[in-house]
Amino acid sequence: MAYGSCMNDRFFSLQLFARVARTGSFSAASREFGISQPTASRTIAALEKKVGVALLTRSTRAVTLTEAGADYLVRTEAILAQLDEADHAARGTGELRGVLRIAASASFAVRTLIPILSGFADAHPQLRLELNLHDHRQDLVGDAVDVAVRIGTLNDSSLIAKKIGVNPRVLVASPGYIERNGAPRAPGDLVNHTVVVGPAGRGMEGWSFSKDGKTTSVRLDGRYIINDAEGAAAAAVNGLGIVSCGSLGVTAELRAGQLVRVLDDWEMGEVDVNIILPAGKAAKPSARAFTDWLAKAFQSWEAERWGTPGRRAQAARGRTGTTALGL
Repeated sequence: MAYGSCMNDRFFSLQLFARVARTGSFSAASREFGISQPTASRTIAALEKKVGVALLTRSTRAVTLTEAGADYLVRTEAILAQLDEADHAARGTGELRGVLRIAASASFAVRTLIPILSGFADAHPQLRLELNLHDHRQDLVGDAVDVAVRIGTLNDSSLIAKKIGVNPRVLVASPGYIERNGAPRAPGDLVNHTVVVGPAGRGMEGWSFSKDGKTTSVRLDGRYIINDAEGAAAAAVNGLGIVSCGSLGVTAELRAGQLVRVLDDWEMGEVDVNIILPAGKAAKPSARAFTDWLAKAFQSWEAERWGTPGRRAQAARGRTGTTALGL
């Protein structure tokens, strides 16, 4: 076999190994590459023979990485990323190819990202987008994430973060709930209302409110405790009670009149919306392009949401620095 053919086979086997490892399935990876499952299995077996160690553990239920395979995957993906960068630079056209793996919470993706994602995808038709949607925070390197969107406090100082906006915390309820129970006129009135505690309010000693430079705090025991943002929004829409949440999680319902703001002359703080890139390696060209695109898109969206700069400045004066997750 010619040397060039060997190199091509090795490159392909590394790409295939990375996809088998990430999908946990020979079937899924083989479909992506347009080959049969037996061919994929033989290719990886040949790679393991060449490396001299088992990289994957195969069972009837799943395909998992061995300890050696996990280390090999990290190093392999770094090599593939560098080759992607070299190809991009050599083309000199700005055309993006390959796969961009994006991580975000399901609520943010469904409500904010996916409705506008075609704007980015249409500009880069040769790029395949893979969305990894989880409410827990993924290990960017371990899960091979190229770029992530995170809302709330960043606990890992090693991350490369770019702030693109904020997510103000708001109180909302359904018109039906307000009709039945009335609307609180001050934060202290909330003790006489049914409260739904969603992700934005869990683990907090009390809900803090600011107005005219003064701050007050109310300690509340929610009748309903919901650990999912979509569930909390649904509870509010269905009249279960007053919900504290990030405004990104209820924008559509507020516009449709399914929810109304409660105590909207009081501020409850806001959390940052950040784009995160993995530390310790150069970002892929597609990840950098996506970061710039989403930052601009989010700024345009915020301008539409807040209207005039004066309204945004007025809202900003009420910030309290809440650190709980806002979505």
